[in-house]
Amino acid sequence: MIWNSQAAAQTAAYLLQIKAIKLQPQAPFTWASGWKSPIYCDNRISLGFPEVRNFLAQNLAAGIKARYSEVEAIAGVATGAIAIGILVAQELNLPFVYVRPEPKKHGRQNQIEGSPNKAQKIVVVEDLISTGGSSLKAVEALRKDSLEVLGMAAIFTYGFALSASNFKAAQCELFTLCDYEHLLEKALADGTISKEILKDLQEWRTNPAQWKQQ
Repeated sequence: MIWNSQAAAQTAAYLLQIKAIKLQPQAPFTWASGWKSPIYCDNRISLGFPEVRNFLAQNLAAGIKARYSEVEAIAGVATGAIAIGILVAQELNLPFVYVRPEPKKHGRQNQIEGSPNKAQKIVVVEDLISTGGSSLKAVEALRKDSLEVLGMAAIFTYGFALSASNFKAAQCELFTLCDYEHLLEKALADGTISKEILKDLQEWRTNPAQWKQQ
């Protein structure tokens, strides 16, 4: 679910404006999974634009405060959400930790970096949700360390059905500032895409694994 429609529209406008999101169905990108994709999203680009990063951090913080008033700490998913997670934690004046995909092979072999207290109520911040697999590994690691995960907040989601089922199975609530529908609506309105291209982009979202594989 999105935080609110106004924030979703402005987030879409910003991400398109700074080219954090690129739409090119005629020359699709190839993801690590092998999927062909008409969209590429790199929200880390927003860090180079103070107005944009402040907007994202402030709205993520507002959403977290409204939905999870009992939150005691913020966790960022390494590496893409470390910076935005810190900004959100700063907005809320809360402790911050980050979660690696797996424990380090050396040193203290930590997977969670920081000093979370046991049973602390925590909200996870993520930059992008695709299938949700890597994001939910962070949730699993935090729960394994006896932390109470209240939910997850992210900048953008593709809104795949697989993602929704993965979050439901993990019993983890998710809200985002923007989603694929609001992005396409804004891209069409400002002339970034045409109605013909819109149809192709909508078809991809329904079956990304098979889209233009032949």
